[in-house]
Amino acid sequence: MNAPSAGPRGPSSRARRVVTGFAILAAFLPLVWADATGVAGAPVGRWLLPVACLLAAGGAAEIHRMLLPAGAGRAWTALAAAAVPLGAALASPAFLGRSEPAAPLSAAGGAATALVAATILGLAVEIARYRPGAGAIERVSAAALAGVFVGLPMAAVVGLRVTGTPAPGGGWHAPGMTPLVAMIAAAKGADVAAYLAGSTFGRRKMAPALSPGKTWEGAAGAVAGALLASWIVLVALRRTVSIPDASTAMPLGGWAAHGAVVAIAGMAGDLAESLLKRETGIKDSGATLGALGGVLDLIDSLLFAAPVAWLLWTVAPPG
Repeated sequence: MNAPSAGPRGPSSRARRVVTGFAILAAFLPLVWADATGVAGAPVGRWLLPVACLLAAGGAAEIHRMLLPAGAGRAWTALAAAAVPLGAALASPAFLGRSEPAAPLSAAGGAATALVAATILGLAVEIARYRPGAGAIERVSAAALAGVFVGLPMAAVVGLRVTGTPAPGGGWHAPGMTPLVAMIAAAKGADVAAYLAGSTFGRRKMAPALSPGKTWEGAAGAVAGALLASWIVLVALRRTVSIPDASTAMPLGGWAAHGAVVAIAGMAGDLAESLLKRETGIKDSGATLGALGGVLDLIDSLLFAAPVAWLLWTVAPPG
């Protein structure tokens, strides 16, 4: 929902953002296709899990840099956050190549276990090498925040891929691409629509002290964009993206509730990242993605949207 920078560099900045965004999409879509079709005999999630782990690690490293610019322990923070989506995958029968579908709580339990284990291990390391005034609490706190703020949401992204939707009569359908694709499409559709609406019509500031570029007009655009994206994925193209999960299950409230809730959650995630940046005095979380900024700038809307979408699917009526 950020409006483009004022001045002559605005259009150029917008063009660079568009080019970078399409480049990322071009790299991501073949992985989605490979995962959906099981290229090279790979079980569910094997092609997309590395992406989730890399995003978790990159986002966690950026959080560590925000909080401790000159502090040690950034590599451990990144590894600990990456372990959380990995734990979600390893707790899923589908990811392990087994045929029986599993309830979503299997992935959630794996993610929670990985987060607790990483936290305990980090504390054990700090205990073993403790020196007064060396910043042990700061490092542990940074790693814990990164694990919760980035690791668990990326585990929810994995959960959307490796767990099935509710089936009639109890049990779960085999995992399909629909929940994951619908969440990403709604969240990113909201991002794009918010940017366009905010930069074109934005007048009323939504959170001027926290993020001056965000407007209520952009927020309205975000909801509209997410609703359109949800309808396209969950209604118009459902048969295309649902393979191999040919179920008729829908998230709680259907496509409209999914789009609206994901849009609102995505905006909350965006504002949460803005809070971190505002408090630490930085403009972008990093420069890894060029014109788009850092990893957190790319995934901020997913951080709250993924857990909310996961919840909508886990309590959905059977279909």
